[in-house]
Amino acid sequence: MLVLNNIEVIYDNVILVLRGVSIEAPEGGITTVLGANGAGKTTTLKAISGLLRPERGDITRGSIEYGGNRIDRMQAHDIVKMGIVQVFEGRRVFEHLSAEENLVAGGHVLPSTAKLRENIDRVYTYFPRLKERRGVQAGYLSGGEQQMLAVGRALMSEPGMILLDEPSLGLAPMIIEEIFGIIRRLREEQGVTFLIVEQNATLALGIADFGYVMENGAIVLEGPAEQLRENADIKEFYLGMSGEEKRSFRDVKHYRRRKRWLG
Repeated sequence: MLVLNNIEVIYDNVILVLRGVSIEAPEGGITTVLGANGAGKTTTLKAISGLLRPERGDITRGSIEYGGNRIDRMQAHDIVKMGIVQVFEGRRVFEHLSAEENLVAGGHVLPSTAKLRENIDRVYTYFPRLKERRGVQAGYLSGGEQQMLAVGRALMSEPGMILLDEPSLGLAPMIIEEIFGIIRRLREEQGVTFLIVEQNATLALGIADFGYVMENGAIVLEGPAEQLRENADIKEFYLGMSGEEKRSFRDVKHYRRRKRWLG
């Protein structure tokens, strides 16, 4: 469904952020991109959703295709109409609108009021807590409720693909489990394709079919999620599991990683 082919992104005509990134996200699957802060994960999502230009970023090399159509030269609103919606890190709900008004805003591309109502009811099916809180200003919702609202708002436009940026950030474990369970249901019942950016490798690899590891703007490792969960480097650097005695943080976290992954 989605193919990034060797894309390069530069900010302000001088800062190279993505260095030849290639990613595939098959239709109906859950794909994850792992990496630390500053690795280039969010920039990758913005390149897909067409949101680089407002931040003075440009795709200077490579291409992005969705459903066989090239989208890297399209405007953000046209990409949404094609069926790609991004859920930002930190939720970013409209705090002064009610929960239901946020959902209405997410359905602005729908053709009729009847379809809008139908989709709101569908969101409430997956997020019954939002129905209970539909009249509450979004700014007064808990962090977990805001994350549910952000995902629900994305669903309103009937997307084929949702880009999720750090969906677990700042949430309690029980809420995270609930939200990730709903993501599984949406994939299974609605056929929604997901590309999830996460720092929490345990969560991401537990739900994904395929994963990529990004460092310094480049993909350094990729494979089926099950295979990555068993990878010694992933266990050591992202899951905190290692049977080796560590001589120093610098030796293990810097030198060995560069030696194994970057050659």
